[in-house]
Formats: sequence, structure tokens, C-alpha cells
Amino acid sequence: MPRALVVRRVHFNAAHRLHNPAMSDEWNRTTFGPCNNPNYHGHNYEVELCIEGEISSETGYVVDVGIVKALFDEHVHAQLDHRNLNLDVPWFADRLASAENIAIFIWEQMGPRIPAGRLARVRLWESPRNYVEYEGG
Repeated sequence: MPRALVVRRVHFNAAHRLHNPAMSDEWNRTTFGPCNNPNYHGHNYEVELCIEGEISSETGYVVDVGIVKALFDEHVHAQLDHRNLNLDVPWFADRLASAENIAIFIWEQMGPRIPAGRLARVRLWESPRNYVEYEGG
């Protein structure tokens, strides 16, 4: 069967602060700069969910992107959108809320739930100029 990579773009808005409590305040300010703002800062995150698999002869799809969006809305958007990642999301209680870790969070929420094909990549855009790609473990 032919294979394809299907990409669904979704988004959420959230605030965070990059701060490692094991390090000094000076180290955090020097390392993270404005991202260490004690009052947090926000992003309009864009996410590309890349699903790879065989094209179904019955549907012509690798996966129904409407289902992918619904899964994202339930398992990621509902937890992250308009939240302070450091304070409101338990997954980040012992992790820095970096773009890299947010991409891992999305992978863990979405990967096991993809109904056809496999999650091949999460691309998380933190700004129009910066993104992170995560391809699993």
C-alpha cells in the first residue's frame, strides 16, 4: 500500500516561565533572560501533528484529520489552552515548561491515541521564528 505523511495544524495559547529552582536566581536570569520573568510570559503556540501510515483503500486517508483534531482538543488543548503551564498543569510540576518539554507532553498525550498510522513528529512553533520537533523517545 502507498504511504503518506498527513499533517494537522492546531493551536493553543499559554503562559510559562523558564526557571530552574535548583539553580540560583542569577543563573536563571542569565540563562533564560526575558523568559525568566517572575510574572511569566505567553505564546500563541502552533502545533503540527505529523501522522505517517498506509493510505486506506477504503477511505483514501492515512487518518481522518477531524478525529486527530478532536483528540487534540480533548487531550491537549483542554489541558494547556489559556493556562499557566508552570502553575496549572501538573505534568510541569517537576519539569521546565520549555518548548522541548511541551512537545514531549503533546507526544505523550497524542501518540497512543492516534487511531490509524503512527504519530511520526510533533512540531511545536513557539513563535513564527522558533520551533521544536520531537519524534518520540
